[in-house]
Amino acid sequence: MWSDTRIGSHDRRRALAIAAAGALLALAFASSGQAAEPLKVGTSGGPIADILQFAAARAREQGLDVKVVEFSDWVTPNEALQSGDIDANLFQHTPFLNNAIAARGYTFTPIAPTYVLPVGLYSKKIAKLSEVHPGTRAAVANDPVNEARGLLLFEKAGLIKLRAGSGETANVRDIVENPKNLKFLEIEAPQLPRVLDDVELAQVSINYLIASGGDPESLLIADGFGDPRYALQFVARTDKKDDPRLLRFVSIYRSPEVRDYITAKYGRFIVPVW
Repeated sequence: MWSDTRIGSHDRRRALAIAAAGALLALAFASSGQAAEPLKVGTSGGPIADILQFAAARAREQGLDVKVVEFSDWVTPNEALQSGDIDANLFQHTPFLNNAIAARGYTFTPIAPTYVLPVGLYSKKIAKLSEVHPGTRAAVANDPVNEARGLLLFEKAGLIKLRAGSGETANVRDIVENPKNLKFLEIEAPQLPRVLDDVELAQVSINYLIASGGDPESLLIADGFGDPRYALQFVARTDKKDDPRLLRFVSIYRSPEVRDYITAKYGRFIVPVW
């Protein structure tokens, strides 16, 4: 399992800032005896929310009130952050974040990475890739970044070939070879596990697979094990990136206790990067 935790100078400075902010905030609480407003962190459901709730409980034990706000899609958490309804969110990796900023003009800054959630090809109807038959119905995410990620996984599985250079911007129109004539459906990522009764093969995030009761060991092929590009990031509005409550919570989240919780409960399928 990938376990490279090297960070650059920028990340080291950010880590020092997080630690310093946490110490200052703890001192402020001790001297004033007053609690700050709850820190509201948006997320999606499943293991992402479970881990966040575990960290929030540790934070409350240390005098920092954290409220976890769950969303059922991948658009609303950023809209809520931009409007100020929440203080930060944790559900997206850097490629998704960059695409959202470019598309919607958000003023966001990534604060710190957490862990990598692999994406896999999953089926309730076939047990191995050699069983994929001509005309198989296949589902991929319909957002630009994760659709490309899914198609790259289909290519890795040897089922299609994409136009050279399409990479992280690929969509179904970039498929140049499709020898089994797969029939692709583009579905919102959180809904992909729910279409598995209607299609033979789908791209599914480990987060939503586990949340839907699926067995991650039954994935036919997966990506992202330790790939730092796909580490989920704490994200804040740029004007709130130095909020001492957030920096303190990030420090609590990126602790050995939370890391051990992730490893014990989710094993190799969720890979911390701190």
